Amino acid sequence: MQIRLFLLEDDAALTDGLSYSLRRQGYLLETAGTISEAKEKLQNRQYDLLLLDVTLPDGTGFAVCDWLRARANHVPIIFLTALDDEVNMVRGLDMGADDYITKPFKLSVLFARIHAVLRRSSGDAEVQTELNSAGVKMSLLQGKVSLGERTVELTNAEYRLLRCFMEHPGQVLSADQLLERLWDCDGHFVDNNTLSVYISRLRTKIEEIPAKPRRIMTVRGMGYKWNAEADA
Repeated sequence: MQIRLFLLEDDAALTDGLSYSLRRQGYLLETAGTISEAKEKLQNRQYDLLLLDVTLPDGTGFAVCDWLRARANHVPIIFLTALDDEVNMVRGLDMGADDYITKPFKLSVLFARIHAVLRRSSGDAEVQTELNSAGVKMSLLQGKVSLGERTVELTNAEYRLLRCFMEHPGQVLSADQLLERLWDCDGHFVDNNTLSVYISRLRTKIEEIPAKPRRIMTVRGMGYKWNAEADA
């Protein structure tokens, strides 16, 4: 079965070039140049991955991402944009994007990122539907997290970070491993300080005393690990 991609891009020349290249790679591709056109197609068709420009004539690609996630549509998303500041990158990832590529980019980089995101999303469709340890329950099908009787509201990035920890209990995970799992890229736009911020945010939501964490443990000089026995 061929993989179906969707490209939202208002630059006609770039759309033509990417369409030619992606179809030569064997992908089925549909395109749109505005948010209104994209929403019409996304409501009626299923795709395996979306490529969204950020700056568009009638809004932003962020709005499309937010619109999809609000409808519990978890199709993988890669942003393509000239906005290379870290604030916008983190914003896009927090909203639920899977990767972020700044223009101009090499086609080889785009193909590699598409392959990585598709591989990861395919791996997410495992038989396991729930993770439960250290008093935290993660329902993978619903994308919900609870701590005891309390629902924990997480951003997309925090959710993926927590899932990574819970899938590797007791294993020390380096910053590089966490960044690779979170964003499937070389980490050039997300440094260790940004990862530390996400760790801190997550701790405030799942630790009784965030300053003295019992679930997400820091292993000095090595990284972090999930203590599955924290509630025992």
